[in-house]
Amino acid sequence: MQSLRIIPCLDVKDGRVVKGTNFVNLRDAGDPVERAKFYYEQGADELVFLDITASHEGRDLMFEYASRVAEEVFIPYCVGGGIKSVEDFRRILKTGADKASINTAAVKTPELITECSQRFGAQCVVVAIDPKKTGATPSGWEVFIHGGRTATGLDAIDWAKKMEEMGAGEILLTSMDGDGAMMGYDIPLTKAVTDSVSIPVIASGGAGTIEHIGEAWTKCGAQAALIASIVHYGHATIGEIKQKLHESGIPVRLT
Repeated sequence: MQSLRIIPCLDVKDGRVVKGTNFVNLRDAGDPVERAKFYYEQGADELVFLDITASHEGRDLMFEYASRVAEEVFIPYCVGGGIKSVEDFRRILKTGADKASINTAAVKTPELITECSQRFGAQCVVVAIDPKKTGATPSGWEVFIHGGRTATGLDAIDWAKKMEEMGAGEILLTSMDGDGAMMGYDIPLTKAVTDSVSIPVIASGGAGTIEHIGEAWTKCGAQAALIASIVHYGHATIGEIKQKLHESGIPVRLT
């Protein structure tokens, strides 16, 4: 039976885990490798690492951190931020990462998704989509790149469908309006995407309570819930989250 995957997200800037609100006002949340090990030991199903300024600043990828994480955790993890080529993708996987996430480069070079999918398998290819409600597209949600700094004019729903067609194996969907606000996932946005694609969708941006996390499954149809502030700042442990979800009838992997 399929279960809701609980995935802590570690946004990394200058070698530290940070968390902000609506992609700004960043606060320090610890060392990425220590945090990764901590969440692994708590029972996380997967981990996501995003170098949130790599594309914007043109810096190199987090190869060192990814390699160190591979020595400490034994669950799948995904690394993203600044991936611009098949070679970048290959190097990330060689560090031990199971998946790589592409956002900005997918918009600039959509064929990169197809090439990576064909070379490494669709299961490795995660396309990150950061939409904001601007009213500038048919659905109202517009795709942003460069860590939320640059509007693209792309409709988020249409873009998700195109990325599936290009070979993406998974969509990491982060509501810019909900990010860090802890007011719940953007249910209309997330459901619109899950209804439009057949590949798994990771709900992201806004989980502040265990009930919010459950809604990723019950109201959005997402296969995974990305969490950050709720665990980074001690509002709940992964064990507590999973136990309460289990008690409410939502299928999760209990350790």
